[in-house]
Amino acid sequence: MKIVVTGAAGFIGSNIIQGLNARGIDDIIAVDDLTQGDKFRNLADLQIAEYIDADDFYELFAEAAFGDVEAVFHEGACSDTMETNGKYMMDNNYSLSCDLFDACQAQETRLIYASSAATYGGSDTFRESREFEKPLNVYGYSKLLFDQKLRRELGAHFEGAQAQVAGFRYFNVYGPREQHKGRMASVAFHQFSQFRAEGKVKLFGEYGGYGPGGQMRDFVFIDDVVAVNLWFLDHPEARGIFNLGTGKAQPFNDVALAVVNTLRQQQGEKALTLQEATHGGLIDYIGFPAALVGKYQSYTQADLTALRAAGCQHAFADVQTGVAAYMRALTRGEATPA
Repeated sequence: MKIVVTGAAGFIGSNIIQGLNARGIDDIIAVDDLTQGDKFRNLADLQIAEYIDADDFYELFAEAAFGDVEAVFHEGACSDTMETNGKYMMDNNYSLSCDLFDACQAQETRLIYASSAATYGGSDTFRESREFEKPLNVYGYSKLLFDQKLRRELGAHFEGAQAQVAGFRYFNVYGPREQHKGRMASVAFHQFSQFRAEGKVKLFGEYGGYGPGGQMRDFVFIDDVVAVNLWFLDHPEARGIFNLGTGKAQPFNDVALAVVNTLRQQQGEKALTLQEATHGGLIDYIGFPAALVGKYQSYTQADLTALRAAGCQHAFADVQTGVAAYMRALTRGEATPA
């Protein structure tokens, strides 16, 4: 089985390759742009058959240069929600995806791609339906426009596709292999570094009608993201756009407390309540950044109705479980490949 993974050296892409390798699949074409050279670390411990630069791949793939490809996991994109260059964003996230979709359909290659919960933006309902899609930035719009194109060409559930097409609206994903993402890495990753350096973690203060650290997101562990992607690889009949989150919103305070308590326990110290951690100065609330006002989702929670209806019954880790596992991996040095 030959597989292509775009964004292969990125966070989700490299974890998908790791998941494929665990199944004994290594006939993998890894596609990425290694201008940021240290991303190679995410590939160094993985088994692949070939690496192709992203600038070369899409045209070659359209020419069927790689032979019979079973599926493409399309994770390559500009994922910086603060990027303001709309032309760059649309070229990377929309136009290239359209070209890849056309090529996959022509070759009857399955396409499993990354959409985003940013398509919902200012909505308070997170269901895969047009009336709830209100992106707040050009990143969210670039992802939404590709989803809309596929709906228009294939039908609401992609029933008109020549081969499987499935898109995942990732919610707040965290876990190993995100170290290269800088400011776009998860809050759990940043808080690990903060606690190790300063003995405390930082969260946004009051905003959007929520108290300090009270903004709520659907935080999903990377292992669960990989498991769902591979479930779809096993079920080529499953098609459409699907939310990929836990289905349960939790406050940022839960993440912070899981970070603090896991790292404290590693030092032989007892777990604290949120009140104890805040009063002890271990959780520090900072002013909400002006640059994010009006562009920030204070609440997200994936509606999993469509995912469950497709037959995927995967059980997701909650924040307490997933963040604790992540902190242990970071401490052991397993979350940032050397």
